[in-house]
Amino acid sequence: MNERVCDIMVCDAMVRKLVPTARAEMVCRLVHQQGVPQTEVARRLGISRAAISQYVSRKRGCVDGNGISPELSALIDRWALSVMGEEEGVITLCDICRCAAKKYESSLCDDL
Repeated sequence: MNERVCDIMVCDAMVRKLVPTARAEMVCRLVHQQGVPQTEVARRLGISRAAISQYVSRKRGCVDGNGISPELSALIDRWALSVMGEEEGVITLCDICRCAAKKYESSLCDDL
């Protein structure tokens, strides 16, 4: 298997651009699809309810579900389950980065 080696510049771009979008999508799925109250999502993530409200109202994290690959969508679903204590596996930033790298890496690196 040809595994990609981490590059701090790519990781930095992914954290700034992709992770907020993935987090916003995960929050929206918890609130809208699973019906979890915003206060409960905020408590589980350790952030304010106001931040959750901003994710849900699309003021934070620029959510565009159409641009999310099926693989990243499945990872976001696992992340949501993990937040709710229903997924036992560990999800890391590297998992998100590897999942999205093929689609996003060239456009993220353009900004560096």
